[in-house]
Amino acid sequence: MKIALIGYGKMGKMIEQIALSRGHEIVSVIDIDNQEDFESEAFASADVAIEFTNPTAAYGNYLRAFAKNVKVVSGSTGWMAEHGDDVRRLCSEGGQTLFWASNFSVGVAIFSAVNRYLAKIMNAFPQYDVSMEETHHIHKLDAPSGTAITLAEEIISELDRKDSWVKGTLTAPDGTVSGTADCADHELAVSSIRRDEVPGIHSITYDSEADSITITHDAHSRKGFALGAVLAAEYTAQHSGLLTIGDMFSSLTPGPSPKGEGSK
Repeated sequence: MKIALIGYGKMGKMIEQIALSRGHEIVSVIDIDNQEDFESEAFASADVAIEFTNPTAAYGNYLRAFAKNVKVVSGSTGWMAEHGDDVRRLCSEGGQTLFWASNFSVGVAIFSAVNRYLAKIMNAFPQYDVSMEETHHIHKLDAPSGTAITLAEEIISELDRKDSWVKGTLTAPDGTVSGTADCADHELAVSSIRRDEVPGIHSITYDSEADSITITHDAHSRKGFALGAVLAAEYTAQHSGLLTIGDMFSSLTPGPSPKGEGSK
């Protein structure tokens, strides 16, 4: 498979290594200093482009790839609120393909399933309040993380007493704390910490006067995310529309594979 890389930071370099080890060809590498390569024949020849950049650049990168009819796998977060409807339209009516996930880790997919199940159980125990904390490396621009937002939305969908999430505290790399974890009873506070080179830690706590219950996913390195992105590219090369991590993992389990939004 021919792969283009959009973004060539630590994650892009790790994706490149894993893609090559799995027998794929990297035909184009686009970073901040060679944006003109979106117009190259090499980029247009890619079966899939894997995009890991930042919230401000992601949407524009999708449009440039779609203009060449190149399918995109993306782990960039923070663009959905402003551009989500347009991207959905491009994939449903415009014939384009985007596989988007806030997190490509197999472990996070399992953690997500545990999160939904626990929230469903805790719906019957209103004495427990729920909060979330996520920790990432100092280079991450958005807070809360896209994964934390996804997890929070899963909780809200199962927990009748919560109808929205709000930003909690933000602990900056220098230790400065801003914001507050205090919120209304119907809100879920999501706090963020930016520290060192932490790949990603997400913790969800249910707390009562009697006790507390906490579940945590702690990534040891970026390798799991990079492998997941390459697996997603392999999946995307054979599918179309707006694809999700649920589509891919369903295809890897025994039994019928339910179609995701726009897949075929």
